[in-house]
Amino acid sequence: MLKRILRLGHVFKPRQTINFSYKNMQSEDSKEQVITEGLATVKTSGNVFYNQVQEFNRDLSISVLNVFSRQYQKEKIKKQNDNSGQHEEELKVGIKNENGITILEALSATGLRSIRYAKEIAGVKQIVANDISRNAVENIKLNVNENNVEDLITVSENDAIMLMYQHRLKERFDAIDLDPYGCPSRFLDSAVQAINDGGLLLVTATDMAVLAGNSPETCYSKYGAISLRIKSCHEMALRILLQCIESHANRYGRYIEPLLSLSADFYIRVFVRVHTSAHKCKFTTSKLSMVYQCTGCDTFTLQPLGIVKTSDDNKQIKFKLPVGPSVGSACEHCGNSFHLGGPIWSAPIHCMDFVQEILQTAPTHLKTLKRIHGVLSVITEELPDCPLYFILERLSGTLHVETPPILAFRSALLNAGYHVSFTHTHKTSIKTNAPAKVIWDIMRCWESKHPLKEKRKAEKSPGNNILAKQPEKQYCFDLHRDANPQSRREGFVRFQENPLPFWGPGVRSTAMVGDDKMLKSRLNQGKRKRDQSEDKEEK
Repeated sequence: MLKRILRLGHVFKPRQTINFSYKNMQSEDSKEQVITEGLATVKTSGNVFYNQVQEFNRDLSISVLNVFSRQYQKEKIKKQNDNSGQHEEELKVGIKNENGITILEALSATGLRSIRYAKEIAGVKQIVANDISRNAVENIKLNVNENNVEDLITVSENDAIMLMYQHRLKERFDAIDLDPYGCPSRFLDSAVQAINDGGLLLVTATDMAVLAGNSPETCYSKYGAISLRIKSCHEMALRILLQCIESHANRYGRYIEPLLSLSADFYIRVFVRVHTSAHKCKFTTSKLSMVYQCTGCDTFTLQPLGIVKTSDDNKQIKFKLPVGPSVGSACEHCGNSFHLGGPIWSAPIHCMDFVQEILQTAPTHLKTLKRIHGVLSVITEELPDCPLYFILERLSGTLHVETPPILAFRSALLNAGYHVSFTHTHKTSIKTNAPAKVIWDIMRCWESKHPLKEKRKAEKSPGNNILAKQPEKQYCFDLHRDANPQSRREGFVRFQENPLPFWGPGVRSTAMVGDDKMLKSRLNQGKRKRDQSEDKEEK
C-alpha cells in the first residue's frame, strides 16, 4: 500500500503542469461552433450536447406538431359553445398566436429544437425551453435573441421533473417534448400530469440495448416490462415504451392514444395524446399482452391481459379475464420451451389518418423530407392490428434452407387469403395475420422445392423438428399483384441510412459536470496500464 501511495505521489507531483494541461484541453472542448438547421442558426460550445444525426427526429417532430396544432385548435373551438361566435383563425408561423398551443421542451441543451419550433410551427402561443445547466441556459438565451424569437420562447433554468410537477394543476402544457439521454421513464410521471387533456406527449428513448433484450432485468426496473431478444425487438421496444407511458397515465385517470411510433437509427420516438377518463382506463388491460417466445424457433404468441366483450346492441360492456396460458409447455412447432416477456402494448401504435395528414402537409423546406415521406409511407402500409413480425432470414436460418425471395414469400401468404405487410423497422419483415402454423407450412413447401442438404438432415435441431411434419396444404409462390407495395415500387427512402459520421447517441453533456470530476476522469485514463507497467518494473 505504501509503495502504491509513493508511486501515485511521484506520478502526480507536478500539480501545476497537470492543471495547465487540463485548462488547455478544456478550452479545446469549449470551442464555439455555429449550427444551421431548418430555419434556425445557433451557436454552441463543445460541452453542450448536440447531435446532428437527430435532425430527422426534429424535422419529423415539426411535421407532427404542425398537424397537431391545427387539429387541437379545431377541437377547442368545437368544445366551446357554438353561440360564442369564435371561429377558426389562420395559424401563422413565427408569430405569437394567443389561441395557439403551449410547448415545453424539458431538456433543451442548445435550444435548437425550441427555436426551430418557434420559427417552423404554425399556431404557437408560447414555448418554454428548459435546462438544468446554467451554461446551457445562457447559451439558449443568446441563441433565442439572435434568432429574434424572444416573444415566443421563455427560457427556464430548472429541474425538468420539478418544473412539470409545478404545472400539474395549473397552466398545463399542450405539448411536452422529452428527448433525454437514455431512458425517459423518470420524467413520465410528472409529464402525464403536466399536460392538458388531449395534449401531445413526444418521447424519445435511446437505451436500445435495454429495450431490445440485452438486459431484461434492467428493462423491467426502468419500464416495468421484460424485454426479449427477439427479431422484432425494435417494434417490441416501441410497445414497451407505450405501455410504460400508459401505466403512468392510468395512475391519474388518464390514458394514451398513439398517433405515431417510430424506430429510427439508434433510438425510438413515440407521439401520443393524453386524455382524461377513468372509464376509458378500464380498457387498458385489453390493450396489453404478455409475449411467449420459443427458445428454439423464435415463434411468438401473445397472451392478452384482459378481454372486452360488448352486447349485441353495443350498450353493455363487460371486462373479463382471459383463459390461459395461450401456449403449452413446449412449442407445437419445434418442441422447445418458452421465454415470457412483457407486458407490451398490443393495440395499434399508429393513427393512420394522422399519419396521412403529415404526409400531405409536411413542410417542404425540411432537409430530411424524402426520408420522412418514405418512412411514413411504409407506416401507412403496415397492418395495424398485427403486433410484432417475423424476419425472413431468421425463418430460413432456423431451417437451414435457402432464403426465398421476399416477394415470393409475401405472394404465398396473399395467395392463401392472408394479409401481409412490411414494417418500417426492418427491411425483410413479415407482418401478417396468418398464424405461425401457416408461416412454417409455407417454409416446408419452400424446402420441398429447395431441399435441405443431406448433412443437415441428420442434425437434432428445431429446424429439423419443424421439417419432420408435413404441411397441411401446398402453398402457391406465384407472384401476387399486391406483393410489391407502392413504397417499394416507387423506390422511397424507406429505412434508415447507413451510419454517418457522429452516428449514435453521442456522449452525455458535460455542462453540469464540475472541473474536479472532469480532471479526475482525465487523470484516471490509462491508470490500470500505468500501474501494471510500474509493477513489472519493480519486480
